[in-house]
Amino acid sequence: MTWWHALLLFAAGVVGGLCGSIAGLASLTTYPALLLIGLPPVAANVTNTVALVLNGVGSVSASLPELRGQRAALTRLIPMAVLGGAGGAALLLTIPAEGFEKLVPVLLAASAVLIALPMRERVADGPRTVTRIVVESVAMVAICVYGGFFGAAAGVLMLALFLRTGSQSLAHANATKNVVLGVANGVAALAFAVFAPVHWLAVVPLGLGCLLGSRLGPAIVRRAPSRPLRLAIAVAGMALAVKLGVDAYR
Repeated sequence: MTWWHALLLFAAGVVGGLCGSIAGLASLTTYPALLLIGLPPVAANVTNTVALVLNGVGSVSASLPELRGQRAALTRLIPMAVLGGAGGAALLLTIPAEGFEKLVPVLLAASAVLIALPMRERVADGPRTVTRIVVESVAMVAICVYGGFFGAAAGVLMLALFLRTGSQSLAHANATKNVVLGVANGVAALAFAVFAPVHWLAVVPLGLGCLLGSRLGPAIVRRAPSRPLRLAIAVAGMALAVKLGVDAYR
């Protein structure tokens, strides 16, 4: 890996950390950067997951004010995050590399659409029945499985789930999302570190960039108009999905 590659990955990490502070969009900048330096899709994905551990550290540390008073909720959610992250890692490690390469364009395109959709702050009403709790728990585990498997826009899905099923504000839902996805990503990263082809030289600049960007994100992105930035990221993600799809199915 050259110095130019390292600078590219660091810059992508900073941008990814900033984007991640909007709604968990880091992978839509960090994953393509790993592809640009020549990593194959599976190696790029597992390397990205390991590097994003530092993104989780930065995001959670920047969200500490909103996490006060959420211990009970996190105690209930973290085991589901562990289960989902482990399931996503196991899924990635068991499917053929060619199958993953063909699946990535579909996942990216779906992520781009989700990112472009408006995210409104809502508070759920109505009683929390057993059926509702089970449905919410299954959805949570499924999102964590997806986060461990690929991850792009997993934060969008989880933030939408929290806003539509919980009584939290946007800031509190985002803080909870940072912890839950951080745990799921960390579990998957641990599995990849042992069993997958992680490119460790790429992890360092990308991870440091993510740490810096995720720490700066709350101070910068909260003052910027999020809608235009989300649309720009969505357009870029869709363009990348089309490019990868043409290459994979050629």
